Amino acid sequence: MQNGFTKKSVGTMTLGEKLKKLRSERRISLNEVSRYTRIPLKYLEYLDEGNYAKLPADVYVKGFLKNYADFLGVDEKIFIKSYEKERGISKSIEKIKRGSDDDKKNRLESISISSYVITPKIIITFVVVILIIVGIGYLYREFGSFSGAPRLIVLSPEKNYITNDDSVVIEGVTEVDAKVYINEQPIIVNDEGKFRENVAIQSGNNTKNIKAINRFNKQTEETLMVQSNFSQKEISNLGEEFINREINDEKKLKLEIRVDPGPVWLSVETDGNLVFSGTMLAGAIQSFEASEKINVNSGKGNATFIKFNGKEIGPLSQDPITVRGVVFDRNTKY
Repeated sequence: MQNGFTKKSVGTMTLGEKLKKLRSERRISLNEVSRYTRIPLKYLEYLDEGNYAKLPADVYVKGFLKNYADFLGVDEKIFIKSYEKERGISKSIEKIKRGSDDDKKNRLESISISSYVITPKIIITFVVVILIIVGIGYLYREFGSFSGAPRLIVLSPEKNYITNDDSVVIEGVTEVDAKVYINEQPIIVNDEGKFRENVAIQSGNNTKNIKAINRFNKQTEETLMVQSNFSQKEISNLGEEFINREINDEKKLKLEIRVDPGPVWLSVETDGNLVFSGTMLAGAIQSFEASEKINVNSGKGNATFIKFNGKEIGPLSQDPITVRGVVFDRNTKY
């Protein structure tokens, strides 16, 4: 799953038709794709139209298609395969259109170089030079991807968002190894680079700064302006509902997990439903509630500290081992 969409295969259509169909199903405009993938809008239009002659070099186009596929939640190989096939057909058509003049020119060139002898040594030298050029290009691209600023896409909410609630869900995607902060507070990034956090806001204008930092201390920032129309009157109207909720909450099982040191992989099930699976950073805290039972799996038992129904229990294990199937229910003693 990528950027909140489920990956699925696409039928046998042209690349442009596939792109239009997927965007239509998800109700996404070309402007939104350009915004989140940072692909220039004109290149997205050329892909839709199959106007490959106006696109840049193949290496850039394939990079565009990878980002495009990640955003739509589709296997990138589908797009790249369609592009290579259609691009080859396009080149063949262009070659045919050049007509007999090109054929004559090719024949003349063939005659003029017929005296030139291609030896095995020349072939080997040519292949080595090509491999060196490709290797240097690959290393340069990889170094640039590692040392550059991390990708940061905020999927929701939109900038200048207006709500009637006292909280807002900030959701997005970054690099897998990046750390994400909202107003300098660290939040959890899962194994796919996704993050989702419910953030409290006050009535009026709220500024939320989202920052992603990679292991090279390169960072990317996004700033959101969120306006809340949540009034004191609405809080009073919700008083009775809040009291009833508090009474129901007292009957629930409450589990708090703290990681120290981190990172630690965790998965948590409440009443048989998987509610969390990902990596928690050092010092991160997550709370869970259930009616009947809570099941915990940890990749490092001695770094996973538990508080159950307000009581400190301590680590799941005294040793740095994987712990699975630890159940907390109404019969749990502490």
